[in-house]
Amino acid sequence: MTASEFAMIAVFAFVGLLIGSFCGVVAHRILRGETFLTGRSRCDACGAQIATYDNIPLFSWLLLRGRCRKCGDPIPPRYPLVELILGLAYAATWLVWHDEPDAAAQIVLGLAFATMLAIITLTDLEARIIPNGVLIAAVLAAVMIIAIGGLAIEQRLVAAAIVGGLFLAIAWFLPRGFGMGDAKLIAVMSIYLGRAVAPAVLAGLLAGGLVGIALIARHGAAARKQKIPFGPYLAGGGLLGFLVGDDLVGWYVDEFFPDQST
Repeated sequence: MTASEFAMIAVFAFVGLLIGSFCGVVAHRILRGETFLTGRSRCDACGAQIATYDNIPLFSWLLLRGRCRKCGDPIPPRYPLVELILGLAYAATWLVWHDEPDAAAQIVLGLAFATMLAIITLTDLEARIIPNGVLIAAVLAAVMIIAIGGLAIEQRLVAAAIVGGLFLAIAWFLPRGFGMGDAKLIAVMSIYLGRAVAPAVLAGLLAGGLVGIALIARHGAAARKQKIPFGPYLAGGGLLGFLVGDDLVGWYVDEFFPDQST
């Protein structure tokens, strides 16, 4: 890796940390019906305004040991964790796509996708909600980036219709087995991923299923009554799908359907 490549990775990681902090503000205020465009961040417990030096992504949380400087109330670790993951996701997006055709459009699309996933992860973890407004904004952003970047959209629309439609139907007819918000998220992921949504959803379902099995093994029948936020697992699968999903689909087709890959 050259020095310039390392520098670009560092820049994207740093920007991802900053955007991750902003995503935390957006998610927090959306759930409380507040605007995220104006106003300084405040502690929920004591109402104290958070100083700029206490609002540095990831590092401030570590320095404060996860507590408000004023009242000592805990700051949930999901916020710095999402900041870290988004920083890594931004860096990985540049690293995977910067040498590919349509690199600029693919990178911008990936950054928008990762940002959307960060917000819905936080809202789903806190309140078991995947806001429609975030999903609508994500669709509009995807369509604009795809159109301006000259990326193919037909496969994405087919994936949204088939995969998204399938899970929307499952959520409609089996509401206890799958949430409508999760189904809508899958439909939006399809627009970003195209055929790569298949391994993305599979990875998300597998991760969520394993966690569910672990909870049942630990808590027994009582675990069946616990509601598990599924959005974060789909988000993890979505990141995997954007970074390597198309390669996985290509490998699968070449391996098991060689006649269709030629």
